[in-house]
Amino acid sequence: MKLLHAAALFILVPTLTPALDPLSASLIMGGAAIGWQLLSPHSWLKCSLLECCNMKDTLNFSAVKMDLERKVFGQHLAVQIVLRALSANIYSQRPKKPLVMSFHGWTGTGKSFVSSIIAENLYRRKAPRRRFVHHFSTVLHFSHSSHVRLYKEQLQNWIRGNVSACPRSLFIFSEMDQMPHGLIDSIMPFLGYHEEIDGVCYGKAIFIFLNNAGGDKITEIALDYWRRMKRREDIPVKELQHLLSEEIFRNPNSGFFQSKLIQKNLIDYFIPFLPLEYTHVKDCVREELRVQGHPEDEELIAEIASAMTDYPNDERLYSSKGCKTIASRVTLST
Repeated sequence: MKLLHAAALFILVPTLTPALDPLSASLIMGGAAIGWQLLSPHSWLKCSLLECCNMKDTLNFSAVKMDLERKVFGQHLAVQIVLRALSANIYSQRPKKPLVMSFHGWTGTGKSFVSSIIAENLYRRKAPRRRFVHHFSTVLHFSHSSHVRLYKEQLQNWIRGNVSACPRSLFIFSEMDQMPHGLIDSIMPFLGYHEEIDGVCYGKAIFIFLNNAGGDKITEIALDYWRRMKRREDIPVKELQHLLSEEIFRNPNSGFFQSKLIQKNLIDYFIPFLPLEYTHVKDCVREELRVQGHPEDEELIAEIASAMTDYPNDERLYSSKGCKTIASRVTLST
């Protein structure tokens, strides 16, 4: 109806303008043009000033690739898999199913950081991004296990409504290791191979789960490779992904304990985030110094990295906190 009103205005304006002075006529014509742009569902002006889902302006893949390769340290496996997964989804005109990725690893290894890089580049304009990137914190949004039935209904309605509004929506679930059992299975209908459900297509949506569960298994494998003097780059990713899926399915603290999402093979990628070694922590400290505007200080970088490399007790090869507390350590030390 609004568009009809705008069209009627365009028809009437030329008949009215001859009776007006040139300035008034220009103002009316300009106002009519602006009104038309604001009422049009995917106009450039509306997308600039308000919020809209413009499917031609989605994930900036080249920016994601550059950020992941330059800013994420020690996670060659994760970066490779994420880029391959994103490329396959965004360059498909009609994906058969949503992209579903589950990030696993110790705290501070980059799971949240990688998801934030994807979110920051999902839409080039800042305004729409707030509306089409949805972050669920288990501790905040699903904190009461007695309310699981209500959470299931709310979660289904939320996903259905947001994908209806914007097919290229991103959903991030953090603290999956604290997710009430069975809750995440409520979104199973949206993650399968469907052309559409009730008129809604979910193939362009992206789901990311952040999970500390599986971190010990990943570290165990990485440490075994190191002790056998093999490079971490040679860890077979397919084998590691298979072990991860089995581990979190059996782990009651994973959020995917006996989950139908795993049984039905609806999670496309189980992505391992390896424990960070001394050299990776140094890279994190160096980057944080740059971010905080300080010059590189190799002695300070080595001091902080050495203090954080604490696992196992004998070898002290990895940082049990990854790069989690580096920002505060740099602040206190400069």
